[in-house]
Amino acid sequence: MTSWLHHSYALCREITRVHARTFYLASRVLDKTTRYGAYAVYAFCRLADDIVDRAAIAEKAQLQEELAHFRHLLALLQEGAAAPDELHPWLPAFRDTIQRFAIPPELFAELLDGIQMDLEKTRYATFEELYTYCYRVASVVGMVMCYIFGYRSPQALEHAIEMGIAMQLTNILRDVEEDYRRGRIYLPLEELEAFGYTEEELARGVLNDAFRALMRFQIERARTYYRRAWRGIPLLRSRRGRICTRIMGRLYAGILDEIERAGYDVFRRRAAVSLPRKLLLGAQAALKHPGWPADVPGLRGWSGIALVK
Repeated sequence: MTSWLHHSYALCREITRVHARTFYLASRVLDKTTRYGAYAVYAFCRLADDIVDRAAIAEKAQLQEELAHFRHLLALLQEGAAAPDELHPWLPAFRDTIQRFAIPPELFAELLDGIQMDLEKTRYATFEELYTYCYRVASVVGMVMCYIFGYRSPQALEHAIEMGIAMQLTNILRDVEEDYRRGRIYLPLEELEAFGYTEEELARGVLNDAFRALMRFQIERARTYYRRAWRGIPLLRSRRGRICTRIMGRLYAGILDEIERAGYDVFRRRAAVSLPRKLLLGAQAALKHPGWPADVPGLRGWSGIALVK
């Protein structure tokens, strides 16, 4: 590996460490090549998503242009043409990962389609509309991870789609208040109406019986997708990949538990799983999976936590 490529992977690792602490924790069970490939994928996703997160302070035309540049970079990768690595230090690692794991670049194009939706759409009338968004911004990432981990059956991709839907729904439920401040409502409007909860109440952060019922419904939907996705984990070839996926799924589903513990109050504090609980849930998820890799750093500590519980 050249020093430039090594630097590029190190940058992707740092982006992941800073912005994706839950995944960074779960990724420790992966071998180095797989782990750094996942970091490169995350860096692309993070940097692309950061574009639309500036929607409140930047002109829409400028953000559209920046997303178009990401599409241009993907096109160069597909054509095997030279790309401006000096302008994008993360790009060599991303290109190397796509080639190493034979990841279809069009999956990342679909991701950009989903990110672009945040520049064009601030409300979702139905769950069907929301599903399309979740698929593009999250499920395609799950499919990318199938290529990195390897899979035994195409059904693994179908279950990766379900895991992506589950995790994005979890994000949406956790970030109801933050998203509204950014001018977005992801909860389907027809479902708000069905439960008797108004957008005006959402704006004021009203926590009432209607909102609690709405959240219970949404949480059960997310858990249904987690349960379906779980069936795909044995279809992954990589033993470490299976363990990592179990840990990630359990830690993310733990956010739903925290929302319930807070009485569905997502307005006054952001639901989060504490580090000690992450370690506990991660250990429980991993130790239920046969074949824990013996050389994973921190195995003994995680086991101790699980046994104490």
